[in-house]
Amino acid sequence: MIEDLNERERLILNKLSAEGSVTVTAMARELGFSEVTIRGDLKGLEDRGWLNRKRGGAAAALHRDILERQQTRQEEKNAIARRAAELVRNGDVIMIEAGTTIALTAKYLQGKRDVHIVTNSALVFSYARLNPMLQITMTGGEFRRTTESLVGPIALDTISRLNVRLAFVGTDGFSLERGITTHLAEGAEIVKAMKAHADTTVLLADSSKFGRVGFISVLPLSEIDLIISDSGLAESAAEDLTASGTAFELV
Repeated sequence: MIEDLNERERLILNKLSAEGSVTVTAMARELGFSEVTIRGDLKGLEDRGWLNRKRGGAAAALHRDILERQQTRQEEKNAIARRAAELVRNGDVIMIEAGTTIALTAKYLQGKRDVHIVTNSALVFSYARLNPMLQITMTGGEFRRTTESLVGPIALDTISRLNVRLAFVGTDGFSLERGITTHLAEGAEIVKAMKAHADTTVLLADSSKFGRVGFISVLPLSEIDLIISDSGLAESAAEDLTASGTAFELV
């Protein structure tokens, strides 16, 4: 959970995001700390799954795209995920799609009882596995490192066999004209499958996503039951969503 990191650990991850690997000697020199201290930081980050240590340094455990997305708009993403978690009831069965904002929802399910999560996201699993009150079903499928997700026929087949009350999905962009869009066809199929097997579909998207258009259209906004975004959404955008009859909440 990136908000739990100290400033030195954040700087190490920033370096990993930019270069893919770091050395103890270079980080000690750059940050002005001893090599013993940096080795301790790397061990702590490895224990939490952020990196893999190697002789003399470390390499990123997550793809650079994931690391970069996790470090942007953290306050907004956490607020959105916290609100999404509030929609979950004790005893619920829910689906959570892959995405850095959506994955945080699992983190905020602390205190909920007997919640069963179905997900294609390795990030969701990394949060959910820490909570003994959550039951987790992974879809299976082909692993895509750039999104930390499982996709393809096996994932779709698993989803098609299950029915849930809530599906939390994400997007690379959304607009009234194009609906929710993505850059990855495989991800689009996962969202459609989850929507088809959920009573209620909730889109989690920070305000920077509004107006962006991805390569592939996924669903029109009329097929989304609720959008949760943040208060950074432009007033004109909120007015347009209201006028269209789109249900949304800003946190």
